[in-house]
Amino acid sequence: MRRCLTLLTLLLAGPALAQFPERSITLVAAGAAGGPTDTITRILADAMAPHLGQAVVVEAIGGSVVGPGRVAQARPDGYTLLVNNIGMAASATLFRRLPYDVPNAFAPLGLVSEAAMTIVTRPGFPGPDLAGVMATLKARGDAINMASAGISSASNLCALLVQHAAGAQATVVVFRGTAPAITEMMSGRLDILCDQATNTVPYIRDNRVVPWGVSSPARLPGLPQVPTTAEAGFPSIAMSTWHGLYAPAGTPEAVQERLSAALRAALREERLRRRFADLLTDVPDEARSTTGFHTRFLREEIDRWRPIIQAAGQFAD
Repeated sequence: MRRCLTLLTLLLAGPALAQFPERSITLVAAGAAGGPTDTITRILADAMAPHLGQAVVVEAIGGSVVGPGRVAQARPDGYTLLVNNIGMAASATLFRRLPYDVPNAFAPLGLVSEAAMTIVTRPGFPGPDLAGVMATLKARGDAINMASAGISSASNLCALLVQHAAGAQATVVVFRGTAPAITEMMSGRLDILCDQATNTVPYIRDNRVVPWGVSSPARLPGLPQVPTTAEAGFPSIAMSTWHGLYAPAGTPEAVQERLSAALRAALREERLRRRFADLLTDVPDEARSTTGFHTRFLREEIDRWRPIIQAAGQFAD
């Protein structure tokens, strides 16, 4: 009887799946309006819409939990999707109580973008290289102020890597985003910030902050003079701030594949690639923008960050 009902359900759903989508799709950006995740999501929405034949509407919902929670509870029909960053993986450990189970509440559709992090300091901070910066951090410990944009932010995760590599505990100052942190750094009241190159490069080029390393495997074309953290002797400070596209768990596989195919097509668009390049953000290769790869990648990232977060004792309710 159950087999007959399942077959009947598939037969009835078939025409609807073949016509998907029949109306506009909402992309929930898990970040504040105007922030990096919102910006990436809007570029993606513009590029995906022609490949789906429907409007793609962006709704920015700030906070580490609210946006993902909205999508986790949405009807699994492919019309409400999530774009989230590396905080998606970190939140599985950072928050003691979440209204959803990160690896099981979502259907990952593919990676959207990857961007390197930069380690910068205020002018005058002791160098002359990243090793010197790390030595100062180790020697002075909590007398050093280091910025964070919140417990699940990429800047905070990178700060954990930096402190662990230095064998020191800085005084972490939490800001509402990294823009005010850079303002504090330029005034001399903040010592160290680890933030994505998208945000720091304009200030680096104006000599208002000093770069010491980039977390990518290779030097950035926009900052060829800045060594990678591996070149500087700290290979453990390797990470990217990435964004991924998600549907609610239980979304039909045919709908998932339709959305994932539209994502891959959008990432091939020259206009999107130019806009990402302007943000010093990389477009993942096509193999990384699939449901299978992203499902594995998310679980690997959860496993990677769990011991780092637990060792730092950073948890939130």
